[in-house]
Amino acid sequence: MSYYPPYGQAPPPQTGGYYQQPPTGQYYPPPQQGGYPAQPYGAPPPQQQPPYGAPPPGQYGGYPQQQPAVYGQQPPYNQPPVQGYGQQQPPYGQPGGYGAPPGGGYGGGGYAPAPVPPTPPSIGYAPQSINWDATADANALRHAMKGFGTDEKTLIRVLADKDPLQVDAIRTAYHRLHHRDLVRDIESETGSWFEVGLVALCRGPLLNDVHMLHQAMSGPGTNEAALNDILLSRSNADLRAIKALYQQTYHRSLEDAVRSELSMKTERHFMIVLQATRAEDAAPVQKAEVDRDVQELYNATEGKVGTDEVRVCSILSTRNDNHLRAVAFEYRQRYARSLEDVIRKEFSGHMEEALLFQLRHATDKYLHQAALLEDAMVGGGTRDRLLVERVVRVHWDRSNLANVRGAYEKRYRQSLAGRIRGETSGDYERLMLACIGERV
Repeated sequence: MSYYPPYGQAPPPQTGGYYQQPPTGQYYPPPQQGGYPAQPYGAPPPQQQPPYGAPPPGQYGGYPQQQPAVYGQQPPYNQPPVQGYGQQQPPYGQPGGYGAPPGGGYGGGGYAPAPVPPTPPSIGYAPQSINWDATADANALRHAMKGFGTDEKTLIRVLADKDPLQVDAIRTAYHRLHHRDLVRDIESETGSWFEVGLVALCRGPLLNDVHMLHQAMSGPGTNEAALNDILLSRSNADLRAIKALYQQTYHRSLEDAVRSELSMKTERHFMIVLQATRAEDAAPVQKAEVDRDVQELYNATEGKVGTDEVRVCSILSTRNDNHLRAVAFEYRQRYARSLEDVIRKEFSGHMEEALLFQLRHATDKYLHQAALLEDAMVGGGTRDRLLVERVVRVHWDRSNLANVRGAYEKRYRQSLAGRIRGETSGDYERLMLACIGERV
């Protein structure tokens, strides 16, 4: 794999390292995500966070809880209070304890976790309308493609700074006003990676996910990176929306499509993912269950001859990011090695990449997205389709984009915009830069 500089190792704190070794008898929580300084043009500033690797104020000794992100506003529900590390926890199997996915409990006994608010779908993954007039933009797009020649600058200007709900409104208005399909018009008027990027923007995140999944599993071979990008570490609500639209669009279940492309234990891994039974983001992290999973992971890997792949896949696919971040932290404390190193040693191929994807997303989702962008550009030749899809995916949430740009600059000591300029050209370059908030 040609990913990026050693991701899970612990560099000195000033270089953005992972976990600092706490003094004896003290416990630092895993690092907060976010707080990266760089901001794209026109983006709201990200919420300030404590220094990377430092315990947040008032939570010394407690695992930090990530707040579920709702586009453009605060979460519509109250988060449960943070459970302090080392506080008295409910016994395993009783209400209030962090536990297993629905349908039988992890470890048996019919355990059902206490109800928690479901993670809301990402913007564009649930039916929603906005009070916004898309007429001017729809007319501008038609004018840019009507007659001889195409006004590429207008296409970029209109589409590159819109959120998913605005794009949906533009696509609907375009059809209503001009009795034409916006995606088909763009496909007929543009070409190459510029076309791919514009089409991804016009479809919006959900419809584009469905199309990219179908494309990843069509023809010879399987685009495993696309499966990872679209399906892993997603909320239950997003996965259910993807599965429903895939079935509606292609008249085949997504599970059946994935089964036809994968095999053996990698197939079982993705079937666990597609069950959409991941712990919701609001589920509290409890030390007893963190310790239990740390022990389970050790017993499934280093603690036995051979590897219990399904047990590892189950834990990484059914726990939320807060819990997995705590597990990774505790694993290092207990066994003096990173969980990422264990995965690299015990697994290979697509399963290794998928497990590392889930772990890295939980550890720091912004740094992980930055690394995925770099992976599309590093080495000989640019993996253009991956770059386009990853830039567009990051672009949909401007607050997320601000943190990804900051994480990229901190990790690679250069701006994301400068890196993209070195790998692209022409209208393709201008579109990618506009998607990350640059003036073009």
